[in-house]
Amino acid sequence: MHMQTSGDQIGVPCSIVRGGTSKGIYFKAEDLPPPGAQRDRLLMAVLGAHDLLQIDGLGGSRLVTAKLAIIGPSTHPDADVDYTYGIVPPGESRVVFTSNCGNISSGVGPFAIDAGMVDAQGPVADVRIHNTNTGKLLVAQVPVAGGRARVDGDFAIPGVPGTGARIFMDYRGTVGAKTGRGMPTGHAQDRIALSDGRRFDVSLCDVGNPCVFVAAQALGLSGSELPGCIDADAPLLATLKELRARAAELLGFCGDWRQADTASPALPLVVLVAPPAGYADAQGRTVAEDAVDLRARLVFYGRCHESMAGTGAICTAACASVTGSIVQQMARPEGLRVAPGSLHIGHPLGSMRVEVQGHSQAEGPMAFEALGFARTARRLMDGIAWVPRRVLEG
Repeated sequence: MHMQTSGDQIGVPCSIVRGGTSKGIYFKAEDLPPPGAQRDRLLMAVLGAHDLLQIDGLGGSRLVTAKLAIIGPSTHPDADVDYTYGIVPPGESRVVFTSNCGNISSGVGPFAIDAGMVDAQGPVADVRIHNTNTGKLLVAQVPVAGGRARVDGDFAIPGVPGTGARIFMDYRGTVGAKTGRGMPTGHAQDRIALSDGRRFDVSLCDVGNPCVFVAAQALGLSGSELPGCIDADAPLLATLKELRARAAELLGFCGDWRQADTASPALPLVVLVAPPAGYADAQGRTVAEDAVDLRARLVFYGRCHESMAGTGAICTAACASVTGSIVQQMARPEGLRVAPGSLHIGHPLGSMRVEVQGHSQAEGPMAFEALGFARTARRLMDGIAWVPRRVLEG
């Protein structure tokens, strides 16, 4: 553990990295205590876990900026590095390690290369990443120049200004991330009954991260709602909270759905899906109907994602390949999609392309010839994060 001291504070080396449409604090594993309560206290202090604004830490008060990554030597024979993802939900005084993050994962390859943890040879280096949260392998194809990760490029992603070097994330190895099966129940659709008697048809899929998919129309929505509208709809959020909790019980993540917020606060993700249509995004730009194959709104920790989680996009594309699933029923038919071999997902900040090739039946194994997405990433700062010494002392 490599730390500095200054009076009654302790300094921890770290980097601030934008990965895709998220931003997080990236650490070398060797600079932190081993996994456990002391490390958790340190990470919560670095990000500022105890208030909604995260004013006393480096978290940005939003879920997409309250994230962290820990990168160290691989414990998997087929990987170059281990990567542990964590999130410190604002105001909740906890750090959660139960899921992966597709956007933050796109910064892992460049971080590992620039930190000298991977010997990268250009022009594109494959960085094999063992995600410890799920036990699955990801491969980041990182552009390289002079042994360092390239930053400049002409690739753009909605939600990030400008362009950057294109990093392709291969997620074919993440089928059954938490349950061991692509379609954990063996059904293309399941019916979930809520305590008030309402019933919803859902699809449960586990690729990248497990998700529960429900048609926006079944919830009385058009599918083009923006995060502010969804976050302000208390009855809708209450419905989604119970729907997610009952899905968690069905997936075996908790013994009783009432325990879901404690036993499995992150998973499954909830994704509302709707057929393709034009809409105005969160910045007032027009997203044309012919630019998307379906619309999706992802809800996690009781709030609507401001764009689209990378793992949520992967799971959406995977579920779209399953005959009879709700996602397949909502999506533009494969032969009419925006581009062959892909699914374009309309989210609150535009359209995200996921490359997907493969077809599945709910009751059978799931495998893909291609499954992944492209992101950009940029290291924003290297430095020392200071926390009170008492944090390590408990």
